[in-house]
Amino acid sequence: MIAVYIEVRDGKVKKSSLEAVAEAKRRADELGWPTEAVFVGSGLEGLAAEVFPQGAVKAHVLDAPALAAYSTGGYAHALADFAAEAKPKAMFFPATAMGKDLAPRVAARLGVGLASDCTRVAVKDGTLVFTRPIYAGKALLVLKLKTSPVLATLRPNVFPLASAAGAAGEVVKKAVAAPEEAVRGRVAAVIKAETAELDVTEADIIVSGGRGLKGPEAFGSLRELAALLPRAAVGASRSAVDAGWIDHQNQVGQTGKTVSPTLYLAFGISGAIQHLAGMSSSKVIVAVNKDPEAPIVKVADYTIVGDLFQVIPVLKEELKKALADR
Repeated sequence: MIAVYIEVRDGKVKKSSLEAVAEAKRRADELGWPTEAVFVGSGLEGLAAEVFPQGAVKAHVLDAPALAAYSTGGYAHALADFAAEAKPKAMFFPATAMGKDLAPRVAARLGVGLASDCTRVAVKDGTLVFTRPIYAGKALLVLKLKTSPVLATLRPNVFPLASAAGAAGEVVKKAVAAPEEAVRGRVAAVIKAETAELDVTEADIIVSGGRGLKGPEAFGSLRELAALLPRAAVGASRSAVDAGWIDHQNQVGQTGKTVSPTLYLAFGISGAIQHLAGMSSSKVIVAVNKDPEAPIVKVADYTIVGDLFQVIPVLKEELKKALADR
């Protein structure tokens, strides 16, 4: 059995978790194993049905009032106990902020290895084989883990969703204990950003800006452009964030967020290796830059060599025309 941890934020199942279930199902079918989902929290059984269209045959709901808010220790304790009892062959996590925090703790409790931020999962000789970027995305590491269960985090927006509408499965709710020593830290409050922008890790399209924007005002134009596109978010390079032009939550790169959108639009971004490490797995990259020798041009699928302040208004107008013709 491959068990997949399902992340829930603001009462909703994260898309990245559903992607992990869909990929687990594809690999589990090759191995002749079932795919099951695992929720941790309080009162989440109403969300369990969302995993069945992605291929899960059973949804385990580990319920405890003390786990209503995320706790690294508490959730790791619950998942480790589940693994010890259910004995899955593998456990997948989404490589989100929560997944990257939780998976290593579970691996440590179980005394097993972890393949992190994987962009490909395959089956070879009856064993799961993982591919992950290393050296800031300059190389790919292919590995298999010798420990059991096999633990891995899967990069969001890389693995396609399944579409088995109407699929059903079994929901198993189990009350679990959350010992005081496991829940060492508790969430006192969640302070959300004032804007309700889509997170860059969840976006299908990212409109990103760098030092070439020359100031925070230009990010207003990027937001207007993103508003014209479906499931789009605004991203930024580290230099723009360090300058205070945009919040850190928008930063893409090695010290920011790793993204894999369908389309990545880079305006005024030179393409330092740290930035490329966070967006090189984008399916299509379009760079707008004055410098035809900029590093990002070498990885871009399409490049516009020109002034971004002239390109953005034209692009917005053409998009408006295209939308009006629909």
